[in-house]
Amino acid sequence: MRAKIQAFGRFLSGMVMPNIGAFIAWGLITAFFIPTGWMPNEHLGKLVGPMIVYLLPLLIGYTGGKLVHGVRGGVVGAVATMGVVVGSDIPMFMGAMIMGPIGGYAIKKFDDAVQDRIPAGFEMLVNNFSAGIIGMIITLLAYMVIGPVVLGLNKFLAAGVQAIVNAGLLPLASLFIEPGKILFLNNAINHGILAPLGVEQVSQAGKSIFFLLETNPGPGLGVLLAYWLVGKGMAKQSAPGAIIIHFFGGIHEIYFPYVLMNPILILAVILGGATGVFTFVLLGAGLVATPSPGSIFAEIAMTPRGGYFPVLAGIALSAVVSFLVSSVLLKRFAAEEGDIYAAQDMVDKLKGKKAFHAVGQKSSVEKIVFACDGGMGSSAMGASVLRKKIQQAGLDVKVIHAAINEIPQDADIVISHKELTDRARVAAPDAEHISIEAFVNNPVYDQIVDRLKK
Repeated sequence: MRAKIQAFGRFLSGMVMPNIGAFIAWGLITAFFIPTGWMPNEHLGKLVGPMIVYLLPLLIGYTGGKLVHGVRGGVVGAVATMGVVVGSDIPMFMGAMIMGPIGGYAIKKFDDAVQDRIPAGFEMLVNNFSAGIIGMIITLLAYMVIGPVVLGLNKFLAAGVQAIVNAGLLPLASLFIEPGKILFLNNAINHGILAPLGVEQVSQAGKSIFFLLETNPGPGLGVLLAYWLVGKGMAKQSAPGAIIIHFFGGIHEIYFPYVLMNPILILAVILGGATGVFTFVLLGAGLVATPSPGSIFAEIAMTPRGGYFPVLAGIALSAVVSFLVSSVLLKRFAAEEGDIYAAQDMVDKLKGKKAFHAVGQKSSVEKIVFACDGGMGSSAMGASVLRKKIQQAGLDVKVIHAAINEIPQDADIVISHKELTDRARVAAPDAEHISIEAFVNNPVYDQIVDRLKK
């Protein structure tokens, strides 16, 4: 069930994540040129409206259709998205996330039905007109029927969210966001749910608190600081490097294993996250676009003029609370456990025991894929570390990183976090799969290199 939820969340976020650069571009234009921006400019500010109303939803619709049926699906998905865009007076991100995949699915079913039935020489004619006709029909359907329904639902959800904000209950969102992040639903929560809400709020208020709810690096920073100062064994030794990668690099997945190592720490990140959200609400904090990755540098870059203190105060207080709670919990529950981890790690090294679990071991290896949920965070970091070690060993083995759903079929070895390995096996059933827990200072990298040498 968890793997299915992760897969669905990955599909939602997969429509947004490839377009994050466009969102950031729009956010920067907004931050600079709107009347309350850094460099108010009425002429350049005219870019803000068309980008949020047309460009961003169409990009999402195209990407959603492409996920279902390649470029043809993307084209029909973008055309279908236009039906909900034109029929609405608000940015139709929800409509784009619905119509894009519908358009891609419709053209996919048509292509499957007529495969090998098109007379020779008529392929281009059939392909072009089928996409055009199906796109027209779905666009009209979206404009006349689906658009008004989605618009009503969008306004209902927006009113509900605003009611929660007005009632001061937004900090309770941490009860769902923080555990969801630990289960590797962070991209689904941020890019699939909060980002569309945030963009719509920015169009009305110039900034949005929703961009801060999941991306706040404070709770994770507090946990890592606690491991560094009061932890034991390998977790303590690896914490400083993890802090740099998490806080400055913005790869939040780095601290998830530290919480999973001792699940009681979920209380620390929930309380830290709630403290941060309460501070954001109290001080009126907000960003102009999604900070991706969730680095402190990205947070600052997406902060509007005059809004630095509320944002930094929320991040700092959330880190402090998370650190204090984590420190108490580690002293109470994890002192002996830390010794066990350190001892077990030492035993494994002395015995030459594998620090990972491999399934379907390959005898010949030419390509290694490091996979994570989004394909841009922990997988990129892990691939970089392993690639350097393989190059230093003089081995001719290609190391790349990819999203779970986009693992190349010619991959010989796939490395992923143990929480994601089930999904990785489905995506690449013929590869050898290696499950890991820690992303930094992990002996698995050296053990893989030693194995490849032999």
